[in-house]
Amino acid sequence: MIFADIIIDISVKSLDKTFQYIVPACLEDEIKTGSLVTVPFGNGNRQLKGYVVNLTDTPKFDRAKTKSITGVEKNAIPAESHLLALAGWIKENYGASMNDAIKAVMPVKKEIKERVQRTVYPLLSPAEMEKLALEFEKKHNTARARVLRCFTSLDSSIYYNGIDYNYITKNLKCPKSVIDSLEQMGITSTSSSRQYRNPAKHGDTSSTRHVLNDEQQHIANAVLADYAGGIRKTYLIHGVTGSGKTEVYMEIIEGVLSYGRQVIVLIPEIALTFQTVNRFYQRFGDRVSVIHSRLSAGERYDQFLRAKEGLVDIMIGPRSALFMPFKKLGLIVVDEEHETSYQSETPPKYHAREVAVQRARMLGASVLLGSATPSLEAYYKAQAGEYGLFTLKKRAGGAHLPQVHIVDLREEFENKNYSVFSSRLSTLVEERLQKHEQSIIFINRRGYASFISCRKCGEAIGCPHCSVSLKPHMHNGIVDRMKCHFCGYEIPLPAACPSCGSKYIGTFGIGTQQVEEAAKKRFQGARILRMDADTTGGKDGHSRILGQFGRGEADILIGTQMIVKGHDFPNVTLVGIIAADLSLNAGDYRAAERTYQLIAQAAGRAGRGGKSGEVVLQTYQPSHYSIVHAAGQDYESFYNQEISIREMLHYPPVSNILGILVFSENEESASKLAGIISEIAEQYQTVTVLGPADAPVAKAKDIYRKMVYGKCMDYSTLCSVKDYIEAFKEQDTEFRDCGINFEFNINR
Repeated sequence: MIFADIIIDISVKSLDKTFQYIVPACLEDEIKTGSLVTVPFGNGNRQLKGYVVNLTDTPKFDRAKTKSITGVEKNAIPAESHLLALAGWIKENYGASMNDAIKAVMPVKKEIKERVQRTVYPLLSPAEMEKLALEFEKKHNTARARVLRCFTSLDSSIYYNGIDYNYITKNLKCPKSVIDSLEQMGITSTSSSRQYRNPAKHGDTSSTRHVLNDEQQHIANAVLADYAGGIRKTYLIHGVTGSGKTEVYMEIIEGVLSYGRQVIVLIPEIALTFQTVNRFYQRFGDRVSVIHSRLSAGERYDQFLRAKEGLVDIMIGPRSALFMPFKKLGLIVVDEEHETSYQSETPPKYHAREVAVQRARMLGASVLLGSATPSLEAYYKAQAGEYGLFTLKKRAGGAHLPQVHIVDLREEFENKNYSVFSSRLSTLVEERLQKHEQSIIFINRRGYASFISCRKCGEAIGCPHCSVSLKPHMHNGIVDRMKCHFCGYEIPLPAACPSCGSKYIGTFGIGTQQVEEAAKKRFQGARILRMDADTTGGKDGHSRILGQFGRGEADILIGTQMIVKGHDFPNVTLVGIIAADLSLNAGDYRAAERTYQLIAQAAGRAGRGGKSGEVVLQTYQPSHYSIVHAAGQDYESFYNQEISIREMLHYPPVSNILGILVFSENEESASKLAGIISEIAEQYQTVTVLGPADAPVAKAKDIYRKMVYGKCMDYSTLCSVKDYIEAFKEQDTEFRDCGINFEFNINR
């Protein structure tokens, strides 16, 4: 008798354990580890779904009292056994139910009806077909005659290639019975083959490759030498924008493929798939596929199946592509590893970079992390020797880094220029229009309109305890106070700027549509494209706009973060950054890091071809270290200054931080539970507790939200805090109306 340990498909902590069921003899061949099954649950034997996480012949309970599995979900995709193990690791390290963790590692959950290509082939010669066609016509078997006439009309060179089954049934209007009768008579035969939807198949496959420069070749040789020697580790490639990191990836990937292994390439945004997939497809052809959320269900399922069956060797996509069921995974590439989109926003709140390293460790694979602006976490580990570190200091092809102009918006304000475009930016855009070169206008919207700043001096009011900006709060529809969402510090809303006394103080924000309208008025006759969430709807929204701009069908591209990440347009010689310092006021400890990354990445879009580039960086804080170092593309100096601040304040990566979100429809219950959680965390002597305080979104859909933060050098101690709180909540009866979510080392 076989028994199955099953996780019930309900995201409730009290059910986050295995329940054992008997596998009926009639289902033994169908049920495997990872199968989705139906089981009777509870006293009422309610039929619920669950995942099989283990099969054994050892019963845990009295056989007479053990229930049997009811059935197997026929169209569900079973989770791979090593992915279940990875789900277990995610559960333990990120504070989620096992059920949620299993769902996270299953980017495709249901089978889709397969697409079949059927072809009808002739079994007789053309002359024999002609003779039979005449006989059918005499007997008025017109449908059979039409099929045979279709064959005889074919050129002899393609006669035996056959005719599409659907063409015969639809165009020739012949029913299935006619085709079956011809097959029974030995005149034709029909064959079927599975047709996979391949969203990556476009462009030419000319096997284009660039000759690597000395820096690039050194990295490729070093990584492949380790690989040949059986050394599997994680490497960080820190290369300036335009240094050719993708070419290094492809050279290493080619070497890994030669060992019969497979590769996952993670990219942070769907917008990047357009150029990335083109480049990989040109090099590797049909060995490449892509998966992302905007594909149809059928396309996603086919890519999952192609990976599982070994029909593709390289899978490209955002975070979910990490869980493709490759059986011979040899390498995971995490491009632009610093991007926040690699952090899951729903439980389990895992980080793809960390999970990639763990999956590679489990399967004996290597990991390549790449960025022009590495996360402090990755660079910190590289400095400590945990990751191998490589540096690309010059742009590929002899291109030079752009010249950066820092414009002080306070001076523009004093000179009565109230436009979103500084006089320097306006002049340079006009020059590009005259020279038929292209410009990108980037609006830094991260953290917009959620802080109070002074238009005259640029000062944003911050928390004296947490090094983050205070957030405006409304009372009776009026913004009348400011609060810190880390520690709860609160002050009344000032009537004037505390720094300079100016009355020009308030929330600040600007949108892409406003900038587009201003650009149309200022640069009349210019061809302008806008790229944001409103203009990129549909599966091909990103590639359509980027394709237009890449073909030179527009002079100016306006957009937010999605236009400055990894794109390569040789004719772009100017980048304007509107409100470069806006993200400094985002209200989290990573604000300076995010600002540096956004500015450096945006600036890196200029001058990537043979022409020199310029960047106009508009800011109220021209002397802030993140802006000064970003303008100079000086990552090391920025890192050294920022890491010293993190050390002083005990923030990641020097320390660790656990965010605990408490939510309930009852504000009093949420506040009380958050207070108890704060007291629990304070019992650990090495943990520094902040809060409780309102969450950044204090109320959403009538749900009140409170935050408690715990900081500690030891990650495992914070895991113990998480486990203690989970155990307390599971046994508690008073706070059943409250929910709890955990997030480690908040990365947004």
